[in-house]
Amino acid sequence: MRNVSVLFVCLGNICRSPTAHGVFEQMVSEAGLQQYITVDSCGTGDWHIGHSPDKRSASAALSRGYDLSHLRSRQINGNDFNQFDYILVMDQQNLIDVQAMCPSDFTGKLELFLDYANNFSATKEVPDPYYGGLSGFDDVIDLVEDASKTLLSTLQMAVSKNAQP
Repeated sequence: MRNVSVLFVCLGNICRSPTAHGVFEQMVSEAGLQQYITVDSCGTGDWHIGHSPDKRSASAALSRGYDLSHLRSRQINGNDFNQFDYILVMDQQNLIDVQAMCPSDFTGKLELFLDYANNFSATKEVPDPYYGGLSGFDDVIDLVEDASKTLLSTLQMAVSKNAQP
């Protein structure tokens, strides 16, 4: 079996990317693949380094059975391009920002997370719920769950592709 690593990226790493981190991490665990798929999250900005996820994000996630309490915000750094196979960003601006710092020898995938969405295929960006109402946090989870299911299926194939007979 081959190991695969996934990094979710948003602006501050307190709403969208930790939600994706927590949801996907739990799906990986439920699939029994936690020894093969590692998950992390970060932000392009440095405002919230070391902080817990936004209370509204954590509450919305917990109401659906996802615990984000162990997560702490961090900023993306150059080593992430060596460490992660998939760097999945939440919106176009963060994609532009991460592409600007991406080394030319990066061999992984750097793309929008919602490229994996099925039920929301017309939506390309996970909207930032920070300044909106509480329903925005539930909307983020809907998008994240949808894309996470397809991503997990994709990675299950990648992990088992190199399985030993």
